[in-house]
Amino acid sequence: MGLFRTKSLEAMLTQAQDSDKGLKRTLGAGNLVALGVGAIIGAGLFVRTAAAAGQAAGPGVTLSFIIAAIGCAFAGLCYAEFAAMIPIAGSAYAYSYVTMGELVAWIIGWALIMEYALGAATVSIAWSEYLNTLLGGGIPYEWCHSPFESFTDSSGILHQGMINAPALVILLLLTLLLIRGTQESAFVNAIIVFIKVAVVLIFIAVGWQFINPANLEPYLIPEGTPAVVDQAGKVIADYSAWNKHGWGGILGGAGIVFFAFIGFDAVSTAAQEAKNPKRDMPIGILGSLVICTILYILFGHVLTGVANWKDFVDPEKGREASVAYAISTYMTGYSWLATAVTVAILAGFSSVILVMLMGQSRIFFTMSNDGLIPKVFGTLHPKFKTPYKSNWILFVFVGAFAAFVPGHVAGDLTSFGTLFAFVLVSIGVWILRVKSPNIERPFRVPIAPVVSVLGAVICIAMIYGLDSLTLSVAVAWMVIGLVVYFLYSKKHSKLNK
Repeated sequence: MGLFRTKSLEAMLTQAQDSDKGLKRTLGAGNLVALGVGAIIGAGLFVRTAAAAGQAAGPGVTLSFIIAAIGCAFAGLCYAEFAAMIPIAGSAYAYSYVTMGELVAWIIGWALIMEYALGAATVSIAWSEYLNTLLGGGIPYEWCHSPFESFTDSSGILHQGMINAPALVILLLLTLLLIRGTQESAFVNAIIVFIKVAVVLIFIAVGWQFINPANLEPYLIPEGTPAVVDQAGKVIADYSAWNKHGWGGILGGAGIVFFAFIGFDAVSTAAQEAKNPKRDMPIGILGSLVICTILYILFGHVLTGVANWKDFVDPEKGREASVAYAISTYMTGYSWLATAVTVAILAGFSSVILVMLMGQSRIFFTMSNDGLIPKVFGTLHPKFKTPYKSNWILFVFVGAFAAFVPGHVAGDLTSFGTLFAFVLVSIGVWILRVKSPNIERPFRVPIAPVVSVLGAVICIAMIYGLDSLTLSVAVAWMVIGLVVYFLYSKKHSKLNK
């Protein structure tokens, strides 16, 4: 059999229905929507919004959110069709295996590591930043930043990071919760989501009255805007590239804030644990996407209206803890809200990490069952029925990134992995419509060819909008993945046997 051998849909459905060897079906539609919102609203909103505004889009970051949301809407429809039709853990990896074959499935499974594992690492780094803000900067810079990060303070003293210890702590605690069980994890997530959404709504409602119209002019970063340097003369923002100003900056900003939308597809990784996946999966995927898109646009408008986008360029000022900075600096009389927001954001980040770790472990579980990675990734806990060994391995991998890699690097790579998955899922729906038109589809993408093409094109455009370093690292990661496939996965594949 060749590199593009496909797994039969019947075999996948049989595997999903094997309750003795599979995951427990404990999640309803409400749980799935909460999982989606829990994963979506987090570092992407509270950190990446400020990063996109300060680095590429300015106040036009709201337009960046709209572009990203349109791409997500098309991809979300495609995910919903697949998740209702193929209710199995594995998300885009599993769908690609049925439609485009083993090699493509492996490539997307490898890319999804960038989405979920690096996504969890990025958010744990943001969690560390907000914890330090809550403690008034009490954690030494050296112990909450990677060795590749440094800054010169106003006194001219150079601070060099060593390890991000708080990020490791939160990853450990959430790994232990995931091993304990999916239903318990979903319950904790639902509580956190309620608190997190309430805080976002309060910030939008209160912050609206503090919007300064002057901060929204000009709406796009003008061409020719000079680079920004820190106290030591180091360039921290350069606006000369095509995707760092004007409408190009809006597209560049979309690539940055796209990280904020990765939660809805994480819902699809829990398809094998949904009670009624044919009905509940489309509700969970599309419902969480709609809710969060509305909140994102309003949030971005208020944040860049309250504080000038230039404030978000300097990490020592507003970029690392942008919401707390905007409240404490510009919203007089609401210092209590800055503290409350920071506490709620910490809780919210925790739910994002939780869902990302869960999604990645489920993808590993499915890939292991297919023989593409070692059996240890598919071993279930004898009591809790969770892939506990996979959770521990994931903790070591994600913890290494969180402790020693800067957050913006991991975040942009996460965006690449997500966008790449969306491209293949969008194309996959169309392919399966042609190959297997008579399969029962509880949810159908309207005007499938148009939606599939537009979803793929918009996501490819956002990949193109990412910076060259991110794309170079992503290509290198994919090359490593191909080496692993041909040395191990191809001959150990169950389809090969």
